[in-house]
Amino acid sequence: MKVGIIGLPQTGKKTLFQVLTGSRLAEQGAQQQPLPGTADIIDERFDTLVAMYEPKKETRARIDLVLMPKIEQETIAKGDIFQNIVDVDAICHVVRVFEDEAVYHTSGSVDPIRDVEMINSEFLMHDQIFVEKRIERLETSLKKIKDERQAKEFELMQRIREHLELEQPLRLMEFNEDDDLLIRSYPFISRKELILALNVSEDNLDDQTILERLQDTCATHKIEAMIVSAQVESEVAQLDNEEERKEFLTDLGIEEPALGVLTRLCLKALGRMSFFTVGEDEVHQWLVRLNSPAPVAAGAIHSDLQKGFIRAEVIKYDELMEHGSEAELKKQGKVYVHGKDYIVVEGDILNIRFNV
Repeated sequence: MKVGIIGLPQTGKKTLFQVLTGSRLAEQGAQQQPLPGTADIIDERFDTLVAMYEPKKETRARIDLVLMPKIEQETIAKGDIFQNIVDVDAICHVVRVFEDEAVYHTSGSVDPIRDVEMINSEFLMHDQIFVEKRIERLETSLKKIKDERQAKEFELMQRIREHLELEQPLRLMEFNEDDDLLIRSYPFISRKELILALNVSEDNLDDQTILERLQDTCATHKIEAMIVSAQVESEVAQLDNEEERKEFLTDLGIEEPALGVLTRLCLKALGRMSFFTVGEDEVHQWLVRLNSPAPVAAGAIHSDLQKGFIRAEVIKYDELMEHGSEAELKKQGKVYVHGKDYIVVEGDILNIRFNV
C-alpha cells in the first residue's frame, strides 16, 4: 500500500513527509526523484493490546509513503510527475491554506480552492490525452484486423472518454472485472483515491471553514480531506517524550496527530482494515482488504497459513476489553471458531490453525 505525497511548491509537503516518516531531508538543491519512506499505522487498540500482553516484540502495520518532486509547469509539461504518480495506490495532495508573506506562492496568492481545482484538472487532462491516443491506435488497428479483445477495449475507452468529458474522475466510474483486466496496466491518475491535507497555520487549526468550502467537491468527487498544520506537527515531533507531545497537542486542541488521521484516511480510501495477532512473543497488527475471508487474512501473515488453513479462532476486541482476558472469554464461550467462509471484521484478533 503506497501513498504518493504531492503538492505545489511551498505548500509544506516536505515538512509533512518528514513528520510522517521521521526522516530528515537535505535542504540543498531541488528534488528530482521520488523519495520513499514508511510510516507506522497509529491505532490505540494496538497500544492497548501491547499493554495487556507485554510481548517481547511489537509490530505495527506500516504504510509506504513517497514524496514526489514539486508540481511545476515544467514537470507537468514533461509528464515526469504523472509517471511517478502512476506507481502509487493513492494520492495525498498537500494544499497550502496558511498565509505567510515570507513564503512565496507560485500563483501570487494563497487560494486553496483554486489549487485543488487546478491539480484535479491536470489529472483529468492527463487521462483524457491518454484515452484519445489509445482510441486512435485502436481505431487504426481494428481497421486492419478484427480482434474481439481490442473491440471490447475500444468500446470501454469510448465510455471512459465520455466520463472524463463530464469532468468526472475515473474513481467515480464503475468497472467490472473484464473492464479492470483491460485497463489495469494503464496510467490513469484520476482513478486513484485522493486525500487532501489542508495545511493551515497554528492559529487556524480549529477553523473548519476550508473543509466546509470543499465539502461539495469532496462529496461529489469521492475525496477525503483533513486539516493539518505541518509546522506544528514538526515542532511536536521534536519533543523528547510521548507525554510532552500529548500535552503539547492537548494545549493546542489537537485530538489526534496528523499521522493517525492521515493513515486512517488512507486505509478508508484504499478499502483496508486492521486485524491483530497477539501473545507473549509478539503483538502484531496486520492490514487486509475489507470483506476478506479468513484464509486471505491468514495469507497476509504467511502464505503457508493460507495454503494449509484449517480454521480461525476469533476474539472480538471489544469483548476482550469488556472481560479483561482470554481466559475469561473462554469461560464465557466468546472465543469463536470459524472456517474458510468467515469474513474478517475490523479489529478481529485471530489465531490461525493450519497444516502444511
